[in-house]
Amino acid sequence: MAKADISNTIRRLRFDHGEMTQQALADRVGCSRQTIVLLEQGRYGPSLALAFRIARVFGLEVDEVFRYEGE
Repeated sequence: MAKADISNTIRRLRFDHGEMTQQALADRVGCSRQTIVLLEQGRYGPSLALAFRIARVFGLEVDEVFRYEGE
């Protein structure tokens, strides 16, 4: 799987929010733990809806969690 053009701060945010597990975040946003793993590794770019759901869990805007690293 190719590296995504989108970086994120999900791992840091999980630990800043009570050391939330990948599974707990996945359950809250309606995806699999493996999706969270791939996001944190930068190997998967989220759908817009998933990006919004993740940002809302942490009380942030999408661009505070995700950054486009493309051209």
